[in-house]
Amino acid sequence: MVALPYGLAMARLMGLPVEFGLYTSILTAPITAILGRNPVLIGGTASATVPFLAAVVRAQGIGGAAKVGLAASVFLMAFGVLRLGRYVAKVPHAVVSGFSCGVGTMMVILQLRTLLGLPVGGPSSPIGQLVSVAGMFGRARWEPMVLGIIVVGFALASARRWPRSPGPLVGVALAVSVAAMFGWHETPLGRISMQFPALAEFTWRATDIREVLPPAFGLAIVAAVNILITSRVVEHFQGRHRPLRRGDADAELGAYGIANLFAGVFGVPPSVGIPARSLANVRCGGTTRLSNLLHAAFLLLFLQFGSELIAHVPMAALAGVTTSIGIGLLEWSTWRRLHRMRRLDASAFLVTAAAVLATNAVAAVAMGCSLYLARHVLARALAPRPVAIGAGRAES
Repeated sequence: MVALPYGLAMARLMGLPVEFGLYTSILTAPITAILGRNPVLIGGTASATVPFLAAVVRAQGIGGAAKVGLAASVFLMAFGVLRLGRYVAKVPHAVVSGFSCGVGTMMVILQLRTLLGLPVGGPSSPIGQLVSVAGMFGRARWEPMVLGIIVVGFALASARRWPRSPGPLVGVALAVSVAAMFGWHETPLGRISMQFPALAEFTWRATDIREVLPPAFGLAIVAAVNILITSRVVEHFQGRHRPLRRGDADAELGAYGIANLFAGVFGVPPSVGIPARSLANVRCGGTTRLSNLLHAAFLLLFLQFGSELIAHVPMAALAGVTTSIGIGLLEWSTWRRLHRMRRLDASAFLVTAAAVLATNAVAAVAMGCSLYLARHVLARALAPRPVAIGAGRAES
């Protein structure tokens, strides 16, 4: 129930068939459940992966998503083989928070056209979209706005008051009921294909070295950090405060790399650790690998027998789900303590968040990390060099 609206919304945001957001969990769960080190860690399509896939999907379609997913899977497995998992998790927290904030802002901006009932299209960049929507604001319709506000409002309120409830899904149900009650005929999501996704068709080109490998490498880094951080959060929630064993992080990355390799051949988005699903699993009593398998099984059953209900969900309601996810990623706690943070951490947070909107996700992470690298190099250059005592006596 938690995964359904999120998975559909994430796939739509990437430009992929919406059911692909559910097949991510269905295809990868058996592998991560068997090979992964954390038995209750639930994987799926995450918002952090959207920027890396959306651009290549616009340019190359499902085949482009397959190429990026496969290359990222190879990078993940390489991280595990080279035992880099313990180092990938050390990406500065301020950079991760800034990336989350930038992605959340981007998600909200990209949903404005649907929430306001404006024609879909326009510039591909978030800033260009914001300027375009501002110029067309006078043409906005209030019906989709109401449906979106219902979903966003209930999702945010339930997260605070009833954290165990599937708030976004209930919000979507309320929006559908309101639309039916007042006879609003908003654009529906439409029928979801119940067929297993076919193998993605693509060919490797020489230009993929610069068009596919950079976003794939960035996707692998973000996925690795996401997987390891989520695993640690879940263990902490279970009361296991001991740090991971040296090989656990590398094995977890290897498991997700193998699982995503299987998903990538179908063009399905890669799977990463999902905190909301994992913590819901723990709250509901999940303790073994069977909980991960059952999560995928229930998704498959709902996809097979509940597609008629999903087909009538208004696009504005689904945009409300995405918007609520984006609002939740805005790192409000970081903003509140920004004035108390070290200048370096605050600068890295702001630079990374702004770069996600102005450039791309790969450049944003690189720019945020480069501040720490520059500080390290500068500190080494300005550090006083030790004087050799023996040489000083010889000169005297």
